[in-house]
Amino acid sequence: MLPGGTSQEATQLNIESLWSGGPFQDTVRVALCKPSPSRSYNGGNHLPSQQIRIAENMQRIREAIFSSPTGTIDNIDEIMTPSGTYGSYASAGHLLATLNSTGSVLNYARWLDLDEAVSRTTWSDGSTTFFRESFCSHPLRACVQYLNSTASRVLPALTYAYTVAAVDGLPPPNVTCLDDTTLRIRNYVSIPGMLYEILAQAQAPDGLVSCSVVSGSTPPNATLTVVGASEAWISWVGGTNYDMAAGNAAANYSFQGPDPHDNLVALLSSAKSTSYAELLNEHLKDYTSIVTPFSLSLGQTPDLNTPTDQIVAGYQTSLGNAYLEWVLFNYGRYLLASSARGTLPANLQGIWADGYSNPWGADYHSNINIQMNYWPAEMSNLDVTQSLFDYIQNTWGPRGAYTAQVLYNISEGFVTHGEMNIFGHTGMKLGGNSAQWANYPESNAWMMIHAWDHFDHTNDVQWWKTQGWPLVKSVANFHLEKLIEDLHFNDLTLVTAPCNSPEQVPITLGCAHAQQLIWQLFNAIENGFEAAGDTDTAFLDAIISKRQQMDKGLRIGRWGQLQEWKVDMDMQDDTHRHLSHLIGLYPGYAIASYSPELQGGLVVNGTFLNYTKEQLLNAAEISLIHRGIGRGLDADAGWEKIWRAAAWAQLANETQFYKELTHAIERNFAPNLFDLYTSGGIFQIDANLGYPAAVLNALLQAPDVANINVPLQVTLLPALPPTWSAGEMRGARIRGGITLDLAWNEGRPTTATFTVDRNVAGRERYVLVKLWWEGCSRV
Repeated sequence: MLPGGTSQEATQLNIESLWSGGPFQDTVRVALCKPSPSRSYNGGNHLPSQQIRIAENMQRIREAIFSSPTGTIDNIDEIMTPSGTYGSYASAGHLLATLNSTGSVLNYARWLDLDEAVSRTTWSDGSTTFFRESFCSHPLRACVQYLNSTASRVLPALTYAYTVAAVDGLPPPNVTCLDDTTLRIRNYVSIPGMLYEILAQAQAPDGLVSCSVVSGSTPPNATLTVVGASEAWISWVGGTNYDMAAGNAAANYSFQGPDPHDNLVALLSSAKSTSYAELLNEHLKDYTSIVTPFSLSLGQTPDLNTPTDQIVAGYQTSLGNAYLEWVLFNYGRYLLASSARGTLPANLQGIWADGYSNPWGADYHSNINIQMNYWPAEMSNLDVTQSLFDYIQNTWGPRGAYTAQVLYNISEGFVTHGEMNIFGHTGMKLGGNSAQWANYPESNAWMMIHAWDHFDHTNDVQWWKTQGWPLVKSVANFHLEKLIEDLHFNDLTLVTAPCNSPEQVPITLGCAHAQQLIWQLFNAIENGFEAAGDTDTAFLDAIISKRQQMDKGLRIGRWGQLQEWKVDMDMQDDTHRHLSHLIGLYPGYAIASYSPELQGGLVVNGTFLNYTKEQLLNAAEISLIHRGIGRGLDADAGWEKIWRAAAWAQLANETQFYKELTHAIERNFAPNLFDLYTSGGIFQIDANLGYPAAVLNALLQAPDVANINVPLQVTLLPALPPTWSAGEMRGARIRGGITLDLAWNEGRPTTATFTVDRNVAGRERYVLVKLWWEGCSRV
């Protein structure tokens, strides 16, 4: 990340795997120089010897819930564990580029080109105009910063140095000269802790580059200097000794890989053998191949003369500004494409955390945040999910299987909970009455909906067979064993217990969120079974049988609301940030595609009920109204407003959709367009990345259905605000391997072209298209 300096630019450096904590910070492990059975970090899990006791505690907890008059209990501390050295994602310091120029700065401008993923700055100093551009190249796994001046004038002396002064907590680094043109930076994130290295190499074809040791510095320090050059650039690569493939029992969950040095030398060598123009062109070719399959116009009029911060400052709820809304859409896709294509998925701050210990550890909160990060990926045709599924496979799966066994006494599948680091922290965190955010064993189910969605949009059968299906099947196996008979209502249904609706206090049974998610997960098993080539029909039969017995998590309560819990205890003044019980409205489909034939039929107070879809949608709307606009006492976050906007769009309410979307922009988006958790507060990227999905849900809806033989309902322009009365969308992806090109004018569709992939043989979908304008739908 760049502040846009002139004579000095302080580029914030980040390495996606640089974390404190975990086994790297284990003093026992480090002292022995090998994995140790007595290490303090074990992913927040109980010991194997405690399994019987934990099973007994779990049974007592369930019995207490079932026998409680309210169906609730106060805590589940006896099955939770301290988090240990959980750690945090950390910044890697700053690269300082200092130009020996002290004149007055004039004609300053800087901008981020969202079409090219290149940051550019220009300014004048006297009669010389300088130009700097920076980018990170995915093909080269390197970042590059280029500088030149007008009329091929020789640049003033240029110095490059490294510092950790602004990252309080990082130890002093060792900075040495690898060769005459390259800085070698070696450090640990903590002592003991993870090793990281950065190599930074300067090039100046018509100038002289030298590396100088700073005399008397302890630890050693060095700088690069460029003189006599008309242009210069520096390329840098970074890495750690983290290896998520070593997060299994065979590697004793060490997550430790080789020293990164040799790999970095090889990467830098590739960059050195290429001219700057070739470096830039290779980056542009790669980036455009990722983002250009999809495009969107909202009928905006570009405003290239007004600084972004001024546009943001003048923005107002409900009045809006199509240009800023369009920029934010593309900005969200840029941020996701730029932070999700490495080894690890985008975290709570993407990859742009600037501190040593960052808010919430800049980790992977899995009860909304990591999911929202990836909401726009499939429909906006952004191929960035592979690192997400690799992360789940390598860091959730192995230790999560251990957690399933020891914590839940379940021998099949794997489980994680509400917060995850990169070190397989699969246990249930204990910290005060932390069940409200830690008791979330449905995190695996929600992420498997993403796996199913990826397959359903792409029809990548090979991926489904080799990675997607094994993950989904493993998680479904876990929940098959975890569902238990409801002995509170005694209605012969299967429920989860104990459960918390994410980040709500009540510890109870049959939380709507959990029941809806698991029902959707079991549908994915049935719908994906044949494509997976699986022959385990006994497993499929068990899924279908238990799905039939499940409580579906859909009940209308005493004040007309959709109940958040099976026990009717929702409060009308509860403006909680999460919309967990509305997951079936958006991003799920248990409500949006509700079928009385497949989901209906339940007994409430001795009376058999079978809701209509209209009744459930009305109840969901009542819940959404009472949840407020995302400024409750518990939070004022951007992501909660974005979720509300998407939910209002799903209800085809363009007024409330646009009010909530624009409220998020006015209230939570910073002058540089970063989303803030509270107004003027902490950067949290989920609303940035979820924003494109909310916009898309107002333009195009194709929610999943319970059975692949049920027609897929595609709705065009379901919640189009007047501000976007004309526009165009190309390359949108729909389930079943379908691509849509859509144009509209005066609020009505003018053209809609559906193209079906050639590789859908055996997975054809029936599609029903609905057009929506002037508050009415037309089929």
